[in-house]
Amino acid sequence: MRSILAAALAAIAALAGPALAQDNWPQKQVTVVVPFTAGGTTDMFARILAQHMQAKFGPAFVVENRAGAGGNVGTAAVARAAPDGYTILVGTVSTHAINPYLYKNLQHNVERDFQPVSLIAQLPNLLVVHPKIPAKTLPELIDYVKANPGKLSYGSSGAGTSTHLASELFQMTTGTKMTHVPYRSSGDVMNAINGGHIDLTFDNMTLAWPQAQAGNVRAIAVTSRERSATAPDVPTVGETLKGFEATSWHGVFVPAGTPRPIVDKLAAEVKRILELPEVASKMKEIGAVPSPMTPEQFSDFIKAERAKWAEVVKAAGVRIE
Repeated sequence: MRSILAAALAAIAALAGPALAQDNWPQKQVTVVVPFTAGGTTDMFARILAQHMQAKFGPAFVVENRAGAGGNVGTAAVARAAPDGYTILVGTVSTHAINPYLYKNLQHNVERDFQPVSLIAQLPNLLVVHPKIPAKTLPELIDYVKANPGKLSYGSSGAGTSTHLASELFQMTTGTKMTHVPYRSSGDVMNAINGGHIDLTFDNMTLAWPQAQAGNVRAIAVTSRERSATAPDVPTVGETLKGFEATSWHGVFVPAGTPRPIVDKLAAEVKRILELPEVASKMKEIGAVPSPMTPEQFSDFIKAERAKWAEVVKAAGVRIE
């Protein structure tokens, strides 16, 4: 009888163990993988989340930058990690909505290998032109590009990046044609347009808006659905081209199979942190729109983004081996 009771208690303990571990998460160091180099926007978001989660939970939340192949190196590493809540990815529109159609031989499957947790924020790109371009408004710019097919050049931070594909979407929508000049970073793009080496660019608000305020470039429109609180007088592209939206976004992912209680706890923490006054103020300062979501909402959001960018990548004819 005692042996039967002992066996029953052991079975109950075995079942309760995983559940208890999920409830007590985290109990050790959590690694937050950023699939890009330190110092960028993705890295900044990761460090904000890590700082506040560590302050609340106690165990260290360590940001690890694993850059390479347009974000695919770090993303693949998280896809292979144990689904236990101790490896988190801060992914982007590039890693989870563009790269699956851009790269021919990915070592991971973004739909199968990941559980979306929550969107962090959306960052509108800002369409800016060099002051030599006579257009002051988007309709004027469209007319000017149409009158000079193939003569204007636009810069991006690399083939297949969100800034490149925002320009491709613009050309698809307006029936215009421009020449693409890829650079290694957004900083290089800003230097190029400041020097008059390119005519225009769709680039991140974080870098482009200060340049517009300084008078080095002219701001024409933002690519978000709504006007940016950072630059409220700048119209959206959608006010002229109905339905146009091309934002950069960042979100939290974990390996597929991560226990749902951990996923839900992480999603709740992202929401809590983004609502902190000091974090909200920082987001506004850089032009980011905090956008926490439930895992289900984030999954639906990503599906819509993939459908859009798959079409743009195909139209642009860009493929990377």
